[in-house]
Amino acid sequence: MLTGSSHFLVVGLGNIPYPGTRHSIGHLVVDGLASRLGISLTPDSVVKGFRATKHNVPIGEENVTITLYKPKALMNVSGPPVSTALKNLAIQPSNMIVVHDSLEQKPMKLSPKFGGSANGHNGVRSIIAALGGMKDFHRIRIGVGRSDADVADFVMERLPSTERTFWQHGEGVGAVWSALLKIMAMPH
Repeated sequence: MLTGSSHFLVVGLGNIPYPGTRHSIGHLVVDGLASRLGISLTPDSVVKGFRATKHNVPIGEENVTITLYKPKALMNVSGPPVSTALKNLAIQPSNMIVVHDSLEQKPMKLSPKFGGSANGHNGVRSIIAALGGMKDFHRIRIGVGRSDADVADFVMERLPSTERTFWQHGEGVGAVWSALLKIMAMPH
């Protein structure tokens, strides 16, 4: 059962200098969520990134607070600012949902996950390391698919416009929102 003071941190992983790439799809999704919630992400030097908070979001019969966050740090070193954001906002890692690209899911598909390994994702690996090895947080893996190209080159390519629209303004942001609602409705 949720309490009226439940606060969730939704982290979109990406690389600020490389917007619109597969690797920055977490940023794109968080931008889409901000638009859906009617809030604007603004720079925050304390948490070294961009954030926006929405209070009194109805989840079932309860109201929660949701903070959207995009670290400024590059993907592979995003853990320390994410850890700082959790501490600054007094949010437990179990109330954190990390949105990131996934080679294992097909494009325009998502897969929620709780805990477990980083599955080779350097951003998630950095967060686990910054949390002292603690893996008990939610992830929403956003499918970017695979190609025969080098993995590093592939994830740094621009996202096709159909996928970009899907995740920022289309059905994809709705699917992410539905996944978030299920996660936030769980006992924490």
